[in-house]
Amino acid sequence: MATSPGAVPFWRTRRGQRRLTTIAVLVALCAGAAVILLPFFWMVSTALKPAEQVYLSPPVWVPIPPRFENAAEVLTRVPFNRYALNTFVIVAMVMIGTLFSCSFAAYGFARINAPGRNLIFMLVLATLMLPGAVTLVPTYLMFNSVGWVDTFLPLIVPAFFGNAFSIFLLRQYYLTIPIELEEAAKIDGASHYRIWWSIILPLSKPVLATIAVFTFVGTYNDFFTPLIYLSNEDNYTIAVALSFFQGSPRIGPQMHLLMAAVTMSIIPPLLLYVAAQRYFVRGIVMSGIKG
Repeated sequence: MATSPGAVPFWRTRRGQRRLTTIAVLVALCAGAAVILLPFFWMVSTALKPAEQVYLSPPVWVPIPPRFENAAEVLTRVPFNRYALNTFVIVAMVMIGTLFSCSFAAYGFARINAPGRNLIFMLVLATLMLPGAVTLVPTYLMFNSVGWVDTFLPLIVPAFFGNAFSIFLLRQYYLTIPIELEEAAKIDGASHYRIWWSIILPLSKPVLATIAVFTFVGTYNDFFTPLIYLSNEDNYTIAVALSFFQGSPRIGPQMHLLMAAVTMSIIPPLLLYVAAQRYFVRGIVMSGIKG
């Protein structure tokens, strides 16, 4: 006797299997998100705790009442505003230098047929395989010989000479832009500089936003380079200043203040990513221009 359609279990139907697959994927994504967000939640929770609750066992996950005074105490323990200003000056200049130099160099590698172009590009890419520790000592000696140590110049000036990863990313994106646009501009008498400025850059907003986000986050979170070149505390960046709360003689270990400072310091990169998210995703997938 044939089974009526209504007797078939829902989970065996095509619609039911799609529904179960969707539920399984959502459960897996939620579990992964919970694992990723757990350290973030613990950081925010610790930032709102008084000092005596930080090392309790079992741990206090939700401080009641939350101590928002930790943020104000961070600003009084160290000149956090000065360090934030130093950081944003360095980050802004590095972003300007990186976007200008890398976009200009990438245009040459992508569009200008010069002798040895491919060989030079391969040499640029080869620098990605060179560890930073290899060039640390000679670079420091060079900057020290010109009197740039303990200034912002060693942190800013190298950005105006480009970096291999950003040049590669920009070059690959430029190759997706139709060559007919440049040929039309050349017929109208535009030079390579005019084409780069008026055609290539306006069409490259997604990849430029991607480079800007990478550069901002990398420079903002850089701890080692400012630590090497900056000895005057007035020139410190936020990344270096955070180490004060880990056990400096002046402050001592203050985990709740450290977490409060870290929580405040992640706000600028988070806002930048949210603002540039639409361009950031398009730049990563190398979507080119709309046709």
